[in-house]
Amino acid sequence: MYVNLVFAGIAIAGAVALLGRQGKTPGARLDVPGVLTAAGGMFCLVYGFSNAATHGWGTPLTRVFLAAGGVLLVVFAFWQTRAAQPLLPPRVVLDRNRGGAYLTMLVLGAGIFGIFLFLIYFMQTTLGYSAIVSGVALLPMVAATAVGANVGNVALMPRFGPKPLIAAGLLLAAVSMVLLTRIGLDSSYAAALLVPTIVAGVGMGLIYGGAADTGTSGVAPQDAGVASACLNVGQQLGGATGTALLNTIAASATTSYLSSHTPGPRTVQLAAIHSYTTVFWSAAGIFAAGAVVCGALLRPGPLTRPEQASAEERVAAGESA
Repeated sequence: MYVNLVFAGIAIAGAVALLGRQGKTPGARLDVPGVLTAAGGMFCLVYGFSNAATHGWGTPLTRVFLAAGGVLLVVFAFWQTRAAQPLLPPRVVLDRNRGGAYLTMLVLGAGIFGIFLFLIYFMQTTLGYSAIVSGVALLPMVAATAVGANVGNVALMPRFGPKPLIAAGLLLAAVSMVLLTRIGLDSSYAAALLVPTIVAGVGMGLIYGGAADTGTSGVAPQDAGVASACLNVGQQLGGATGTALLNTIAASATTSYLSSHTPGPRTVQLAAIHSYTTVFWSAAGIFAAGAVVCGALLRPGPLTRPEQASAEERVAAGESA
């Protein structure tokens, strides 16, 4: 963890040296009720999922926190329609394309830890890789993500729009999770991990290429910061809840396997494999459901730029005249 202090120091130094001082917006106020209900709701959900991993889904504490999280998020959504200066203006998220982009990042964040977290567990605890070797093993996925993002954003987005890119990216991520369910105690990197991680990388690249521009498309200048932040927040919230949920699923799968098999060292290893494959199946379901929902939510066709919309309106007005 201390390594991160170096990067933080570089970032702080760069910000102080390069960023100019920004003046305060006259009359701007923090939406305190919005912050409290949003943060409280997400805390309750994450804690509820985490508590389920150790005490089970049926315990009163788990149910109370999950229910409280749902109620607080509903209150947050309602308050945003009434607040004078809402934390998340409804006009930003009610647009189908932008809402679909934010939901996509939430789904991606929730499912992606099925790749990173549990795949690292598998490589280090089962295959015996070191932390450095595990990181190097994921480099093909990083390269595939970069290629997918560039091809998607430069070549495909202008022609087809975000709908097919995001749907295809989420489906590719689901396929990669299904491929990862083939892992076993004797798996090798080339046979079991290389192709699924590359497929996942291409899928993530298409998602990033489609969602990044869509999430900020068509917003008013004063909403640009909120729209951009929603993309990052969506992924972070998805990651927090996804980690807690997938850890809970893994713990339940391990407990179930151990209770139904003869104890022994090999049984413990097989239980770990069973928990990983269960998580991968769950992540595949998250991605597949996201492909259906987000694909249905997004509008077909390329994004309409403000100048394009104005020109179309002028043409329509001239034809009607």
